[in-house]
Amino acid sequence: MRKPLVVRILSSLDTRAWIAMAVFLGLALAVVPVLHLALPEESPFHVSTYAITLLGKIMCYALVAVAMDLIWGYGGILSLGHGLFFALGGYAFGMYLMRQASGAGLPEFMVFLDWKELPWFWLGSDSFGWAAVLVIALPAAVAFVFGYFAFRSRIKGVYFSIITQALTYAAMLLFFRNETGFGGNNGFTDFKRILGHDITSPGMRVTLFALSAALLIACLVLGRYLVSSRFGRVLAAIRDAESRVMFIGYNPLHYKLFIWTLSAMLCGLAGALYVPQVGIINPSEMSPANSIEIAVWVAVGGRGTLVGAVLGAGIVNLAKSVFTVYLPEYWPFVLGFLFIVVTLYLPDGVVGLWRKLRARRAA
Repeated sequence: MRKPLVVRILSSLDTRAWIAMAVFLGLALAVVPVLHLALPEESPFHVSTYAITLLGKIMCYALVAVAMDLIWGYGGILSLGHGLFFALGGYAFGMYLMRQASGAGLPEFMVFLDWKELPWFWLGSDSFGWAAVLVIALPAAVAFVFGYFAFRSRIKGVYFSIITQALTYAAMLLFFRNETGFGGNNGFTDFKRILGHDITSPGMRVTLFALSAALLIACLVLGRYLVSSRFGRVLAAIRDAESRVMFIGYNPLHYKLFIWTLSAMLCGLAGALYVPQVGIINPSEMSPANSIEIAVWVAVGGRGTLVGAVLGAGIVNLAKSVFTVYLPEYWPFVLGFLFIVVTLYLPDGVVGLWRKLRARRAA
């Protein structure tokens, strides 16, 4: 008899993992909000607005890294265009934020460009519900259509990576154009409200921070359930020997297309949470360099581990925050050096190194 879904999800993680996630949620949903809202700024235990925004942004990046790990670490699909799905989710929610800021009128950039009415694809963008649907549906639709033709044609390896890079670059060029209707190179900014609440208020910042943490944990639980299930085992087999999997009767198209589309949806959700916390979304989020950096996060943390993707995103982006403040011109060199070191000396990333050290101690 097959176990209920809830039981299977709960059993996909061991006790230590559940304890770690409970501690993380306790810190993110209770401790950090209290330290930010209840303590005065003069207190040494006060968590600043900058820290809340930075950590919230990093958790959004971590969610993208987990989405990348699902397709690369477990499916063997290296995407160099995942920044596109992240940006599409951000733009979908950014449209709602711009309508909230402009009230009954047109968004400011449309007024500046002397537009007289909203484009057809902006209709309904003043509805939070419709924006939430677009955040998921738009990246999913783009990923599904692209993935269907790519996987059906059995495009894989470096060829697939190059095509995804070309896709996000083409989208970036499209969104840079003012006539496209998405703010051109300036994108969307100067947000005011979400559901009538001030977007810059401490309460709203903490709410977005907590939502980011909860979604990250939910994504980790979902990812662990999928990769430990029969679906995950077939996906790993496709990664290792696709031809053999086809020979025994499985169709790789369905498995690859599902995990690819799901990964895009998770990126869209991350983008939607990222935009109100950072306060801006523009076409530079679609740049190929950003998508390559997502792959670096996963490589640094450790492919095929899920938690490694979170660690990699945290390590790289915390280092980036430091270097871009004190030595901004050296950050690209540091990132490149980090990737070389991981490729040559840490092929399994930080998590792999930790496991090796533990194994040596046990021996």
